[in-house]
Amino acid sequence: FFFLMIRRPPRSTQSRSSAASDVYKRQVLLGCVLSLDNGLGQKPPMGWNSWNKFACEINETLIQQTANRLVETGLAALGYVYVNLDDCWQLSRDINGYIVEDNNTFPSGIKALSDYVHSKGLKFGLYSDAGFLTCQKRPGGLMYERQDAQKYAEWEVDYLKYDNCYAFGIPVKWRYERMRNALNETGRPIFFSMCEWGFKDPAHWAREYGNSWRTTGDINDTWASFLDILDRQVEISHLGGPGGWNDPDMLEVGNGGMTTSEYEAHFALWALLKSPLLIGCDLTTMTEDTKRILMNEEIIELNQDDLGKPGVRLWQRQGEHGLYEVWVGELSGNELGVIMFNRGEETTQITVSYEELKWNGQHANVRDLYARQDLGLVAGELRFDVPSHSVKVLRAVSYTHLTLPTIYSVQISVVAVSLKKK
Repeated sequence: FFFLMIRRPPRSTQSRSSAASDVYKRQVLLGCVLSLDNGLGQKPPMGWNSWNKFACEINETLIQQTANRLVETGLAALGYVYVNLDDCWQLSRDINGYIVEDNNTFPSGIKALSDYVHSKGLKFGLYSDAGFLTCQKRPGGLMYERQDAQKYAEWEVDYLKYDNCYAFGIPVKWRYERMRNALNETGRPIFFSMCEWGFKDPAHWAREYGNSWRTTGDINDTWASFLDILDRQVEISHLGGPGGWNDPDMLEVGNGGMTTSEYEAHFALWALLKSPLLIGCDLTTMTEDTKRILMNEEIIELNQDDLGKPGVRLWQRQGEHGLYEVWVGELSGNELGVIMFNRGEETTQITVSYEELKWNGQHANVRDLYARQDLGLVAGELRFDVPSHSVKVLRAVSYTHLTLPTIYSVQISVVAVSLKKK
């Protein structure tokens, strides 16, 4: 559904050489727009998004306070640098079709707010929709992609979350392609976060359109929602990688609907999956437990590892008190991240052998990342008692060469043949 028209002279006056030139121009122009070309997303993005806690109740004071807290708490120093407004910042369009912010809630304007966020050494993100309206019935971006992209570049936006409401059956790839191309044309690198909800299996095709893609519908702050979304990652987790990441939605850590141990599981598994780590709570009222979880730099390192390989579920088993499972992710330096996850209602002993992990050798140096404790040299297997609704998060390195099973070795097909860092 992409149409490209190049004006050319009448055939009677066109030479063979000029006709060949036309063909060349078509090839070059098509090549420029057939993939996202921003050089971003080499690691999963980290930051904050307004929706999970505040929904439509956002304003410029809240965003300024959030930017301040990211810096004051040390979250920014750990990598949480994006400050992303979700729906409800926009109000209308002007007579030329350019988007207009809500001056009641953002009286200084979006450009001034972007400047404030940037003055803190942070990055600024906005939300729009690949439909005629946003999910909250504000103006959507469909058919206004060029005006919107130009405005985002003018405002120095660094991140765009692009939702999927009110599209009325128009093909999804065509809609996201339009905004991808418009963003490319601005010359400004803007991280493109596709929020397609996983309806059309974007993990299998979205890499040429965006830097991340939502794999499910919205998360909510419950144990059941967390488990449902986690289970939907099992078959696709290996499809993310540098430049394009699976996105199982934003973090609910600190919003109050789950227990501390459930939030620990949520955060650690999202980290190992190489999900974007976008905080969704009120940073001005964080508890000590919330800060301890979100600021665990050793678990953040699982997410930001240079190798960029998402974790996968090794197996799931039925125990006496419920399901339990092991997730594993290859890390740089022949290291491995391992998460033992107990979904059951009682403490369960979980064991995984080095043979199951396909390690050559019988010894590994192991560290417990939530306990921040070296466990020393462990022989043959990993065996731990894991409490109900909890995780044991481990980092291990073998003394011999690490050989990973086929499930960890899926090759990622990178569609963009040239990524330009701007």
